[in-house]
Amino acid sequence: MTEDSVRPAVADPADVARFEELAARLVSRWPESRIGPSLSRIQRLVDLLGNPERACPVIQITGTNGKGSTAIMIEALLRSAGLRVGRYSSPHLQQVNERIAIDGVPLPPADFVRIYEEIEPMVAMVDQEQIDGISMTFFEVMTGLAYAAFADAPVDVAVIEVGLGGTWDATNVATAEVAVITPIDLDHTHLLGSDVAGIAAEKSGIIKEGSHVVMAGQRPDAAEVLLTRAASVGADVVVEGVDFGLVERTPGVAGQVLRLQTPYGVSEDVALPIFGVHMADNAALALTAVQTLLANRELGAELIRDGFAQVEAPGRLEVVRRSPLVVLDSGHNPHAVRAAMAGLLEAFELRPLVVVLAMMRDKDQATVLEVLAPIADRIVVTELDTDRGLPAADLAVVAHDWFSEEQISVEPQLADALDRAVGLADEDGVLGGVLVIGSVILAGAARDLLVGRDGLNRSTVAVTDDEADGVNGHDDPLLELGASWGEEDTPR
Repeated sequence: MTEDSVRPAVADPADVARFEELAARLVSRWPESRIGPSLSRIQRLVDLLGNPERACPVIQITGTNGKGSTAIMIEALLRSAGLRVGRYSSPHLQQVNERIAIDGVPLPPADFVRIYEEIEPMVAMVDQEQIDGISMTFFEVMTGLAYAAFADAPVDVAVIEVGLGGTWDATNVATAEVAVITPIDLDHTHLLGSDVAGIAAEKSGIIKEGSHVVMAGQRPDAAEVLLTRAASVGADVVVEGVDFGLVERTPGVAGQVLRLQTPYGVSEDVALPIFGVHMADNAALALTAVQTLLANRELGAELIRDGFAQVEAPGRLEVVRRSPLVVLDSGHNPHAVRAAMAGLLEAFELRPLVVVLAMMRDKDQATVLEVLAPIADRIVVTELDTDRGLPAADLAVVAHDWFSEEQISVEPQLADALDRAVGLADEDGVLGGVLVIGSVILAGAARDLLVGRDGLNRSTVAVTDDEADGVNGHDDPLLELGASWGEEDTPR
């Protein structure tokens, strides 16, 4: 899998204009931040479309954190095995077509418009029926579009990330051959329930008769719910820590080297070009899911190494600028922010560390700030360009419980916040750095400003072995394995 094999052709400006007009119309529908707890509308649509969700095997992924990165790793491994792969994910970082990818490439604008125009008459029919009193939601239409695109391609396997929950999520119109459960924690409590067991019950809905379940390590109350659901439908389960898991890892300046145990054996010297033990755990989950689907028939040691080497995870401790170092992370709840900070501390020595933070109103700002406080030297609070965003001044009030007046800067405009943070990081020598965190929307908007939009899901800045100012100064095992990446081919 080469760089050129995943680089889409330059889009025609007319196609881009039609795509952007369509994207605006789709986004104007009932938003994905609200749910209509029913599969009736999406089921009606896919029935009218001839059930494209049944066109290929499905690996479906739910959980609280790690769904997107696990899906990306699964996709890379399947492609390494020579399969054509469709991946549906949400939310998007920069452009809505990122949600629907075929062989690692976002659906081109012209194809996005063409396929939507093909399904639009059926969408209109479902809208007219007003099932449960509403038209199709944005997420339901996008899900139908994704399944139609994958059938049109066609793809060999669809990797489907649940949007919210599980049972009533529009993606659950499909039956997963492999149901992957990432760690479950508290998030979206106003929609999914106020305790972990209740949230696990909602997410367990992707486990169906005939599914093979690959389950990350869970809190006991979540594990009990998930295992009970699997037993009730006769689904077999493999569990992290018992049947598979991370055996050993060695961090490096370009990522980490892993030793992974699965029910199919041990994989040695796996180079993963992204940071953090949470990503290493996700790698074990992804490999087990792929081997479960393939029964290890087509995935030898070299294919495993090749697949992981190709992983790109935008917005997950992604370096987008150097001097000073600027890192983006889409963590938006305490569990995700803790994992990101652990990965950041392990990979980089940043002093001062300046955090740019913006969050949604319905998120746990206080606990996120508590996580950041022991590590961040300064914090620049800003706000999101959405009605759901918490104003910067309000976030600053919460921040005062954890940071002094001198440590806090308030910049409602993101561009000003980034400029301010870079200036603060530059004040005290070459080791200063900036972490942008708190929301997927924030990471995407920062990426727009710092990287631009090219539809490739790649940053334009890389950390190489000889450029790693501010990176822990140990020998890089990734380089020792022969992955001596240069400026142009560094995984980013």
